Amino acid sequence: MKRKIIAIDLEKCNGCGQCIPNCPEGALQVIDGKARLISDLFCDGLGACIKTCPLDAIAVEEREAEAYDEQRVMDNIVRQGENVIRAHLAHLEEHGEHVYLKQALDYLREKKIAIPRRLTENEAAASFHGCPGSRAIDRRNETDAPSLERTTGEPEAVIPSQLRSWPVQLQLVNPHAAYFADADLLVTADCVPFAQASFHDHFLRGRVPIIFCPKLDRVADLYLAKLTAIFKNHAPHSVTVARMEVPCCGGTTELVRQALAQAGVNIPVNEQIVSVHGEILR
Repeated sequence: MKRKIIAIDLEKCNGCGQCIPNCPEGALQVIDGKARLISDLFCDGLGACIKTCPLDAIAVEEREAEAYDEQRVMDNIVRQGENVIRAHLAHLEEHGEHVYLKQALDYLREKKIAIPRRLTENEAAASFHGCPGSRAIDRRNETDAPSLERTTGEPEAVIPSQLRSWPVQLQLVNPHAAYFADADLLVTADCVPFAQASFHDHFLRGRVPIIFCPKLDRVADLYLAKLTAIFKNHAPHSVTVARMEVPCCGGTTELVRQALAQAGVNIPVNEQIVSVHGEILR
């Protein structure tokens, strides 16, 4: 399929790295002194990185880029050398894309290309050059988190966190993250966890959360595109929307409904409204 995707002019690029924090999907890294698109898989083609490049070295082009085709991605990756191959494998692992990681390793074996040494945990963390807040973490197979401790070292009686995926803020979320597959989604306005005392137990338990503010976040088009991609590509089991009772918070539900319509999927939306006093009204 033809789609929009970024292109980097390596003649102009000086490797300053100013574009890296503005790629929420983590598709860019500085390798061998140049900014590189290490994976078509995670580039959404929206060009958030373009405005930060001081040398006008990044542009959006329209080219053939089949959706999530690891074979095509690897054809491009191997031409750029061992360092880029290594970064790409680490990139897939960091985002929990284990299916695509296996496909990439199978590709290297089939082409008789040496597989770079696997990264240790510390090396993998050091190799992640995107915004740390956008690094995907999938902990859904874990049981309750260990109890927190007071600064004095004495155990504190707390309810364990039910958060099993990261990031949660929609602007940082990678819409292709593996933890969205067949998930029960929670789309919540960002005031709800502060107002509702039992948020973790009542709303978050067993769900993958996405959080944003429909009034103050000024990136509605980006949010609509990301939600649409999640609904279209991952077919979630259910969608729960948690919002505040104030009228402007209704935009949370409206954005979800628009994304479902654009994705062409029919998933019932369970809307729950919370009062400013923390009561669940509906």
